[in-house]
Amino acid sequence: MPVYNAPIEDIKFVLHDLLKYETLTEIPDFSEAGSDLVDQILEEGAKICEEVLFPLNQSGDEEGCTWIEGDVKTPAGFKEAYDAFTQGGWCGISADPEFGGMGLPMTVNTVMQEMICSSNFSFGMYPGLSQGAYEALHHFGTQEQKETYLPKLVTGEWSGTMCLTEPHCGTDLGLLRTKAEPAGDDTDKDGFKITGTKIFISAGEHDLSENIIHLVLARLPNAPEGVKGISLFVVPKFLPDSMERNPINCGSIEHKMGIHANSTCVMNLEDAKGWLVGEPHKGLKAMFVMMNAARLGVAMQGLGIAEVAYQNAREYAKDRVQMRSLSGTKYPEKPADPIIVHPDVRRMLLTSKAFCEGSRALSYWVGMNLDISLHHEEEAERKKADDLVALMTPIVKAYQTDMGFEISSLAMQVHGGHGYIREYGVEQYTRDARIAMIYEGTNGIQALDLVGRKMGTHLGRYLRRFFHPVAAFIEENQANSDLQEFLFPLAKSFAKLQQSTAIIAQKGLKNPEEAGAASVDYLRQFALVALGYMWIQMAQVAQQKLADGEGDKKFFEAKIKTARFFFARMLPEADWRFKAIMSGAESLMDHHEDEF
Repeated sequence: MPVYNAPIEDIKFVLHDLLKYETLTEIPDFSEAGSDLVDQILEEGAKICEEVLFPLNQSGDEEGCTWIEGDVKTPAGFKEAYDAFTQGGWCGISADPEFGGMGLPMTVNTVMQEMICSSNFSFGMYPGLSQGAYEALHHFGTQEQKETYLPKLVTGEWSGTMCLTEPHCGTDLGLLRTKAEPAGDDTDKDGFKITGTKIFISAGEHDLSENIIHLVLARLPNAPEGVKGISLFVVPKFLPDSMERNPINCGSIEHKMGIHANSTCVMNLEDAKGWLVGEPHKGLKAMFVMMNAARLGVAMQGLGIAEVAYQNAREYAKDRVQMRSLSGTKYPEKPADPIIVHPDVRRMLLTSKAFCEGSRALSYWVGMNLDISLHHEEEAERKKADDLVALMTPIVKAYQTDMGFEISSLAMQVHGGHGYIREYGVEQYTRDARIAMIYEGTNGIQALDLVGRKMGTHLGRYLRRFFHPVAAFIEENQANSDLQEFLFPLAKSFAKLQQSTAIIAQKGLKNPEEAGAASVDYLRQFALVALGYMWIQMAQVAQQKLADGEGDKKFFEAKIKTARFFFARMLPEADWRFKAIMSGAESLMDHHEDEF
């Protein structure tokens, strides 16, 4: 049977020892959200994940969702789990207190997202989509819309979706055809009649909440062509005033590789009543608020699934006996040694461990900067943090979901034949993990966003938010003998990242396909350097804790050893990514279509 234990010790290490979470309490909005309170909340969150959500993960996958004449039934136990989740206030952790939220930092929500995704990926998508709808309405909705929808989204009585994709258009939203016609002379009151078909709508229909609030992209009459003619509308399943059924219906649910317990719907709108959110023809801007929130959430899905896959691989490797150690018998009392003694099994486990712990630090760092960008009193600090979040969002989304799939596959490999059968549960992690590389913008699109939008924007200002602190850290620690084994490889990889950046920018100006050809390798190179920056800081903290005699000695020694593995075995990937970038676009682009 699968296992999951929330990694609370490591979470606290990252929040408090590494990132100094307590500094957020200097922001007036978070003055009462001290470390003790946050730790208590996260410990309670760990309990609901371990005791309520995780036990439903495997059974939910086996049963899946059921479509019956437009209605969708979630697997057994999901409704009761959702009720427990909402009654605990977990939908409103970081929501505005004006609308019933706890007002805690998004950092806390980021941690909860990891634990929820580890314990039950499919379940986590229901409140996760609601959070995206909340963010869009909170940023762009009228006061009346906020008062109508936000309190219910915060309690979880109502849930939310984002309706973008159509059968003929996905990433290229400029092609969408869903139309919105005024329903009367006073559109603020009467709204619009919206007609069209949306596909791949996660949580588009289900039996968990009393109402479902759809945020729908559509075109107004005489709207400009392309993305400049897209508007955003709020389209409730039941109209708030009368709770009359609105003609937005689920035509079917997809039969898919993974996330079986989350309904992925075809939604048909036939003169469904909706109201404009934000300005006409500015819907894409509003929807990107949802998508950026969702992309950070999807990054946590990658980390969450990797963590639970790693935990199960680790436990299996300690228990399963096969052959003897290459260097001689380690467990003579057993008929064979546990497979954790074998080098290749250790390679897979340590790759998983180093990724999970490094990405946890990276993700939480981005989460803290998101809080600073939204709540800091000084505009300059808000802007710097916002730049960093904008830069790192495509990186953490793409890298962490790539690795979530890779780590889940490694967990299957550690299990051998047992990994390929359902009983042990790890094959589900591989199936579930795969979608995160695709939705909310495929990882190739994230790479294009990085090189096409983030790299050159404001003359490289976004890049400086990362490059400057890394350069400063390297310079400040040049004489630190304890860090040299980590500092030299980081400095070398960082220099090559800077070189890649300059080459891509130079070549891309002459030929955009050069930037496109380099984009995926560049994102991966960037992510590895970012993880290196996290790992050297974690090693430094662990060294200091050991020197001061503080905390769990075994924990900090293991942290330093894992840092050594990362720098020796994982960071070198950045070198061959650099070489691939330097090779240019020709080998990719010189094939004629007929030669494929």
